[in-house]
Amino acid sequence: MAVNPRPEDLRRFVAEDPDGPVVMLNLLRFTEGGREPYRRYSRAVAETFLPRHGGEVLYAGEGAAALVAEEGQEWDAVLLVRYPSRAAFLAMVSDPGYREVAEWRAVALSEAVLQPTRPWGRPDAAPRGAGKGTEDPGEPEGVGGAH
Repeated sequence: MAVNPRPEDLRRFVAEDPDGPVVMLNLLRFTEGGREPYRRYSRAVAETFLPRHGGEVLYAGEGAAALVAEEGQEWDAVLLVRYPSRAAFLAMVSDPGYREVAEWRAVALSEAVLQPTRPWGRPDAAPRGAGKGTEDPGEPEGVGGAH
């Protein structure tokens, strides 16, 4: 399973919205013994690379039993990381120092999802799958319920 984005995925990711802020949803599944290398990786990223590139961890937590999910969709850890732009994320993952510590991440994970998100209500952020120029529908009704 893939745990790191491919160069063509990074190019598409930046081209979609290079300047707007992005919050990355990280869903992580660890290899046997992978938690310790991931701790080393996350410490290095939090202390050095996120501050250098303007990012911040908004949330990091252990996965619990899924309330709604198909079999095999449970994750060991969940993170939300905010970057000032997709270009800033690209600059971080291209940083030679980051690439060294990213080896710990690759060893630590058996599977990962990196899902970029955009804030609702941003007029220049069309929903995924919509054509350019499509208005963002904003926050759905009833958003106070489960999400």
